[in-house]
Amino acid sequence: MADYDFSNKRILVVDDEERIVRFIRLNLEQDGFQVEEAFTGKGALEKLRQTLPDLILLDVMLPDIDGFQVLSMVRENHDVPIIMLTAKTEEDDRVRGLELGADDYVTKPFSPRELVSRVRAVLRRTESQRPGSDNVIEVDERLKLDFDRREVWVDGKLVKLRPTEYRLLYHLVQNAGWVVTHDQILAKVWGYEYRDEPHYVRLYINYLRQKLEEDPSNPKYILTERGVGYRFVDYERRQQRQAAADEGDEADD
Repeated sequence: MADYDFSNKRILVVDDEERIVRFIRLNLEQDGFQVEEAFTGKGALEKLRQTLPDLILLDVMLPDIDGFQVLSMVRENHDVPIIMLTAKTEEDDRVRGLELGADDYVTKPFSPRELVSRVRAVLRRTESQRPGSDNVIEVDERLKLDFDRREVWVDGKLVKLRPTEYRLLYHLVQNAGWVVTHDQILAKVWGYEYRDEPHYVRLYINYLRQKLEEDPSNPKYILTERGVGYRFVDYERRQQRQAAADEGDEADD
C-alpha cells in the first residue's frame, strides 16, 4: 500500500459544538493535518470558497442549514471528499448521506483512532493515481467508457458518476469476465479499513446499475455472483465472438 504524506492536507471541520471541533482539531493536527473550522452550514460554504479544503468533516445537525443540505449544495460544484458526522444510528440516515454524495460517515461518539483512520482512508482513495486507458472502451452499442477523460457514455449521452462510483466501475471493468469478491471490492475501492462494511458494495452497485443498465432489475453489464461478489461482462470475448460471426456472414455472401 502506498505511503501517502498527509502533512499538507487541509481538513474543514463543520460542527456547531465547539468542544467537538476542538477535540477533532487536536487529533487531526497531531497526525499532521491542517485544520479549518466552521460552526454553521453557511460558514462551511464560505470556508469552502476561501480555503478549498482537501476533505470536509460535516456534522448533520447544524443550526442554520442541516448537513444534508450543505452536502447537496457542495456536490453541485465540488468533488471534495466529505465524511458525515452524525449522532444518529438509523441506517436510513447513513444511506441518505451516501446517496447525496458523501464518501463516508462516522457515528458519534467516535474514537480519535477511528476518525483519523477514516480520514486517511478517504484521502488515500482520492490521492490514488487516476487510472488511465489509451483507448475508449466500447462495451457495446449502448455503453462507452473513457478512463483517460473519466467519462462514461450511455446511449450517446454523458453520464455523471460520483468519484466512488467511478472507482468501483473502473475496478470491475479492469477485471471484466472475472468474479471480484465483496472483500476485494471493499479493499480496492474503499480501503482495508472497510472490510466490515459490505453494505457499501451493495449500495454502490445499485447506483451504477441505475445509471448504466437499460433494465437495472435485469442487468447485463454488472452481474451478481450470489454469495461471492460481482462480475463485469466479458465484453472483449463477446466482441470477438461477434467479429467471428460477422466474418462468417461475409464468407457466406
